[in-house]
Amino acid sequence: MLSHKKSLNILKRTNALLEGHFILSSGLHSSKYIQCAKLLSFPKQANSICQSLAKKIKKKFKKIDLILAPAMGGIIIGYEIGKILNKETIFCERVNGKFKLRRGFSIKKGSKVLIIEDVITTGKSSLECVKLIKKFKAKHIGFASIIDRSSKKSLKIKDEITSHLKIDVPTFNKKDLPESLKLIPITTPGSRFIK
Repeated sequence: MLSHKKSLNILKRTNALLEGHFILSSGLHSSKYIQCAKLLSFPKQANSICQSLAKKIKKKFKKIDLILAPAMGGIIIGYEIGKILNKETIFCERVNGKFKLRRGFSIKKGSKVLIIEDVITTGKSSLECVKLIKKFKAKHIGFASIIDRSSKKSLKIKDEITSHLKIDVPTFNKKDLPESLKLIPITTPGSRFIK
């Protein structure tokens, strides 16, 4: 498996992990920004990380019938892990704000389903996927992601997350910014909800 240091180097080299002063989608400020899509634009680099994650998944989960990935971020990761583990992989996508299965996808009753994402922060999308699995009367067996950047106060998932990498991404309200962050110009890569 890839070491923590080598993994961080890959993320930095592919610009999937940036350092500076960022305003995230939540409106909070941070000194780190993660965008796994940048990693995935370098398939060879992404493959080494996916291989490492797949080994962890294989060790943790004895039986997986299906991999479910939420669109958009989880689709490629789900596909890659599904290919490595030789498992059927589908994705769900938002329709009027709720995750649904489309494109002829379905989940067999009683099947064991693993949810895979690129990054888990609060776990909100993953928990929405759990509802979808239950709707089909299947069994959710766990969560996996390339990066777990959750914190105890933000995470809504109670189960353990199997991740390739756990990265601490401190966040701050505008009024509580540390002096060191105030000195760095702001960039807003994750600001899709900010006006």
